[in-house]
Amino acid sequence: MFKEFRDFAMRGNVVDLAVGIIIGAAFTGIVNSLVKDVLMPPIGFIMGGIDFSNFFLTLSGPHYDTLKAAQEAGAVTINYGVFLNAVINFLIVAFAIFLLVKQINRFKKAEEAAPPPGPSESEKLLAEIRDLLKSGR
Repeated sequence: MFKEFRDFAMRGNVVDLAVGIIIGAAFTGIVNSLVKDVLMPPIGFIMGGIDFSNFFLTLSGPHYDTLKAAQEAGAVTINYGVFLNAVINFLIVAFAIFLLVKQINRFKKAEEAAPPPGPSESEKLLAEIRDLLKSGR
């Protein structure tokens, strides 16, 4: 059973998938930082200093000025601003993956468009021998 598991785990597809997941996790951290630290501050500034992460509804108790204050008070909240940030993260990741796949497909098309190589020297000799045998010489 251990040998079967080892064979399964060392297959090319499983290893490729593991590498993809690790790179994807690292890429997600980069995109989260891009959205949180680079994109959202200018968007918030343009919208009058609004911080999307502080958009929330309090379902119990009084109104709080910040999400942090509401959470510290133990209030039940719907954090739609945090959700909005997650949606923006997703859209950016999806667009980046789209661009990556588009480039990969472009390279594949270029490889497919390349003319196939001609027959090798041994193939040419074998074709000549075949033709001679057919002609009966």
